[in-house]
Amino acid sequence: MKIITIIGARPQIIKSAAISRAVREKYSDELEEIIVHTGQHYDENMSAVFFDELNIPRPHYNLNVGSGSHGAQTAKMLAGIEKILLEEKPDALVVYGDTNSTVAGGLAASKIYIPVVHIEAGLRSFNKRMPEEQNRILCDHLSTLLFSPTKQGVENLKREGFRQDDAIKVDIDHPKVYHCGDIMYDNSLYFSKVSDDKSSLIQELDLTDKPFILSTVHRNDNTDDPKRLTAIFEALLEIGSKSQTPIVLPLHPRTKKMMDVNLSVELLGKIKNSAFIKIIPPVSFLDVIALEKNADFVITDSGGVQKEAFFFQKPCIILRPETEWIEIVKNGNAICCDADKNKIHRAFEQLYKNQNLTYPNLFGDGKAAEFICQEILNQIRC
Repeated sequence: MKIITIIGARPQIIKSAAISRAVREKYSDELEEIIVHTGQHYDENMSAVFFDELNIPRPHYNLNVGSGSHGAQTAKMLAGIEKILLEEKPDALVVYGDTNSTVAGGLAASKIYIPVVHIEAGLRSFNKRMPEEQNRILCDHLSTLLFSPTKQGVENLKREGFRQDDAIKVDIDHPKVYHCGDIMYDNSLYFSKVSDDKSSLIQELDLTDKPFILSTVHRNDNTDDPKRLTAIFEALLEIGSKSQTPIVLPLHPRTKKMMDVNLSVELLGKIKNSAFIKIIPPVSFLDVIALEKNADFVITDSGGVQKEAFFFQKPCIILRPETEWIEIVKNGNAICCDADKNKIHRAFEQLYKNQNLTYPNLFGDGKAAEFICQEILNQIRC
């Protein structure tokens, strides 16, 4: 069977590692994977390094669409993906998550009757102002196989009309929904050991056996709004100072650019001169894992990092008003604070060094990728 995998954003490159690894190690005689990179995010420092570091096959195609408006970017992807699908004639197309690459792949395949496999299906923030929410809803309703990492995702799909009837052969009109666990949990378990051997970042930052807080800020809603970005950095400055704990901040290129645009000269000076704000360049996935494993606390607006904080049993402040990973909030491991400085402070006081937090098994057994590959074979091949 031939499958085409669509990736475009850096998190999708990392997610695809789990499926590519399962194909290589368990299903090489049954599955052929063709990787298409849309070029939604692509540069050597932020994308290409992941292919080498995570042992992911290099893309067979790169559309090089680059940045642009949602409409222009998605249109270029749609045209490019359709052309490849017509040439390659795959049995199925695999997409991840909620980016423009995801919805472009889903549209291109479904319109020419190629089954769409959506990994991370069913996630909802219930905020349709988010382009990601629009993308994930559209792709779910174009898909034939929907793999949800959580039980909540399955329930969300049921509310939207998805029904299970195992007696009917699956197709786009009769999709099949699975609760499969999270492929990023697969990756976190696998690459945690690799990170121990290959990442030296903690030693380089002189943080071995020392407390520190990990923070990441990159979402447009936060970086492009002066009030929000100011509130976040004021909160980080105060948390670092009051707790006497360094905050390590791998700085996304967009955030670095927008800090100079949207923060006052006075606040930029405080950040630069703070003994507790440690800004570092963007880091590799193995270094991110090292930071997550060794941090005492996480403050982030990243969907992936908040979830990985849970994997590594770290309390987390979410710099958004909502999250797709509602389970970690319901269990008390994370608090959505938006960009509200007072809420951020209260959440930090509530969670930091809280000994009563528990981390139940919410995200599977670490073998979600194998399950997904087997079900693609079971359902599409027949």
